[in-house]
Amino acid sequence: MGHIPPLPSGRDTAGQERFHTITTSYYRGAMGIMLVYDITNAKSFENISKWLRNIDEHANEDVERMLLGNKCDMEDKRVVPKAKGEQISREHGIRFFETSAKANINIEKAFLTLAEDILRKTPVKEPNSENVDISSGGGVTGWKSKCC
Repeated sequence: MGHIPPLPSGRDTAGQERFHTITTSYYRGAMGIMLVYDITNAKSFENISKWLRNIDEHANEDVERMLLGNKCDMEDKRVVPKAKGEQISREHGIRFFETSAKANINIEKAFLTLAEDILRKTPVKEPNSENVDISSGGGVTGWKSKCC
């Protein structure tokens, strides 16, 4: 069995061909994808377009996507204006949040929103039609009766 190298921590892999096959395998069957850039790093924002193209090529057509501009607690080091994140999210019809993993800003909101959006797209299974009859007062009389 081959060894898969770990993704380099703190580095963007979008432009690195040696990680192409690894990252594309993660797309298969994914129901939701969060694209995260660093608001203090212009290159990470520029790579979002590459990631979006990758998703279009390799992920399911109906995958739910979300754009996150992380490190919003570092306003003094910001190089990517919030308006740029808003613009790219509008162009691609995806939700956008600015977050801070360090200061716990919008993290829970982003994950809950993505989960809710996925659930909204997921077909609801019909409940089992085998119900207990509680209307006759005589206990269980069968599995195919009306309830409530």
